[in-house]
Amino acid sequence: MSDDLMTIREMCDQFGVTARTLRFYEQKELLSPVREGQKRLFTRSDRARLKLILRGKRFGFPLEEIRQLLDLYHVGDQQITQYTRTIDLAETHLDELKAQREELDEAIRDLSDQLDWGRRMLKSMEQDEAAQ
Repeated sequence: MSDDLMTIREMCDQFGVTARTLRFYEQKELLSPVREGQKRLFTRSDRARLKLILRGKRFGFPLEEIRQLLDLYHVGDQQITQYTRTIDLAETHLDELKAQREELDEAIRDLSDQLDWGRRMLKSMEQDEAAQ
């Protein structure tokens, strides 16, 4: 196998994804492997795109946004449009993640307070029971 092409199994092993995931990304036009009959062969470009797809998913980008950003690679302005749009969307997602973290931190504090209250109530009940 050429260094430039990888089978679906090799892609799965390298990126820790399933064949079903790769076929799904192909169906969504995120990846375009070379077809040899039923065999899919992934190029360096596909590998770079998959790395960006997985990173985008990790950061909470919807697949449609990821596809749109990847498609901007071909605009022909040395990726200025792609980088500009990616930065704009990433700043929005970062703000959303920070807001989610604040909400989680608040929920954690509230739940911890409730657990402390519940433990104090249980201890008080147990002491009352033991005193009787």
